[in-house]
Amino acid sequence: MALYRDHGIVLRTHKLGEADRIVTFMTERHGKVRAVAKGVRKTKSKFGARLEPTSHVALQLYEGRELDIVTQAESVHHFKAIREDLDRLSHAVTMLEATDQLSLEREPNADLYRMLLGALRAVDARNSALVVAGFHWKVLALEGFRPQVEACVVCDEPDGLVAFDPTEGGLLCAEHRRGTRVSPEAVELLQQILGGRLGQALEAPASPATHEVDHLATRVMEHHLERRLRSVGLLD
Repeated sequence: MALYRDHGIVLRTHKLGEADRIVTFMTERHGKVRAVAKGVRKTKSKFGARLEPTSHVALQLYEGRELDIVTQAESVHHFKAIREDLDRLSHAVTMLEATDQLSLEREPNADLYRMLLGALRAVDARNSALVVAGFHWKVLALEGFRPQVEACVVCDEPDGLVAFDPTEGGLLCAEHRRGTRVSPEAVELLQQILGGRLGQALEAPASPATHEVDHLATRVMEHHLERRLRSVGLLD
């Protein structure tokens, strides 16, 4: 078996046997990796607490046929504010689930890893009303499914955008409206997020418009994944 090192974010865990866990990581260089962490459920485990969802860790693993084996795990960032705040935790878990569903095992995706890490840092630091929505929209763009938000997806008219339809792939004008109604304020936020002004959007205080954009981002992500995100609203 080959020994390798990488940095990873814990996406999820589940029990294995009496004392072990299977841990799913999004790693920097090896993509999504599933690995056995032996003995981590024992009270004397050296690194059990470091392998909880949202943890950012430096790893050493042995490569196996189906499951790798964790031999070392050193904490890089605990994301303490996330762990101590249920609202932050619910946001983080939603992004972990989306990443888990979008990523393929052992297929490197450094951009997705960096986006998830940056989003977790943002949640830990200030928990913006749009941090999850911003993550979803930017990840969809990364995956090649960037919606058109600058003009009507049907006629290319830039003014009077009033609706969003994931099947059409973006915003629509009044003449071609279908799907979900969107306010002018929500249109502006979508254009900020997908037009290179994400930082500006993250400064927006919670409002009906940020709620619109957040709800719409979840719906479009679920449309892309063709499944519901179980974690959405889990801790509401």
